Amino acid sequence: MPDQQQFLDMALNLSKYHREHEKFYAQNPLQQAIALHQASRVLLTLADRWQVVEAKTSPPPGSFPYLGCEDLNETAAIQQSGVLFLEGEGEPPEIAHLKRDLGSMAEDFGEGGQWLANAMQSAWQAALPLLQVPALAGVHGERHRIIVNNWQWAHLQSLISMVLKRVLEIVEKVDFAPSAIRADLAGPRVFPEYLYAAAELVNRAADMASESASLTHDNERRWRVFHQRVQQVLAEYPNRSGASEDARQTPES
Repeated sequence: MPDQQQFLDMALNLSKYHREHEKFYAQNPLQQAIALHQASRVLLTLADRWQVVEAKTSPPPGSFPYLGCEDLNETAAIQQSGVLFLEGEGEPPEIAHLKRDLGSMAEDFGEGGQWLANAMQSAWQAALPLLQVPALAGVHGERHRIIVNNWQWAHLQSLISMVLKRVLEIVEKVDFAPSAIRADLAGPRVFPEYLYAAAELVNRAADMASESASLTHDNERRWRVFHQRVQQVLAEYPNRSGASEDARQTPES
């Protein structure tokens, strides 16, 4: 059974290395949110175009197959993402890339959320023995709040994954071949509505990713306060074997 000093050693290690790890995750979700907003903008730009444009009944007879579709293309989408509909082609490769990237992000968020939830379950249990250290009474709130913040981020990641998977299911309702788009615009004109729905969900996923950064930022001071207090407590054991450099330092060093 680990003794009190060993539990303190583990707490010191966690408060050092996981604080550094979270500095990365204070910015990475914001970068992911930007990527999601960029994907949403493509969908919204196309939806806005297709909601009002008068579709051609057919491509120009005998036309060069790489002519741009004057009715379906939106120059803003071409400039921002490279999405270009051509008369002799089907789904633009950039649309396929967008769907692939959303799928990859969905998987990453799902795996990350599951891993973090499991880690926080373990961290919650690992914090229990520290309650037996009276000298840490003043920082138990900080340590448990860190766990709760990270657990909330784990759930947000799982929710983002679920949302992005539904986005892909919605987008799959749209056939991005020019002939199929023109048929829809000449009839039910439902493709723009699917794209609006997908964009709305992508934007919500981006918002949740941004929210997670604030949770990580909230941990920074808590990690620092907790780490310093554990250092102080461990300083009372100067002759213990295997004392770490962190434990031998005072907060002012």
